[in-house]
Amino acid sequence: MKAAWILFALVVVTALPLGAANEADADRGKLIALENAWNVAQMTKDVSAVEQLLAPTLVYTDYDGLVQDKKKFLDDVKDPAYRETSMINEDQQVFPYHNAAVVVGTYHTKGTYKGKVFE
Repeated sequence: MKAAWILFALVVVTALPLGAANEADADRGKLIALENAWNVAQMTKDVSAVEQLLAPTLVYTDYDGLVQDKKKFLDDVKDPAYRETSMINEDQQVFPYHNAAVVVGTYHTKGTYKGKVFE
């Protein structure tokens, strides 16, 4: 199951260029598909898939200012007390640069943590 989400994301990413108007549009579609695959993997607690999607140098800043490295972020994904019921990316835009890109948008999540509802 863990590898299934990565396989799904790769199939989606691979299929996107077929209908893309140009290479830049295909790259944008791939990046957005990977962002969405990250959400699915995180919601299903597929730590292996999340780990494969994130760079070893990940620095994650949460809504409350908490800064995490990759290990701490993956520990949180594993935490059974943290249960997401919805994770949605909205208004995503991709800004390509020479050999990199930045994806900007709104990330909205709902769920419970230690029995308390969050949004």
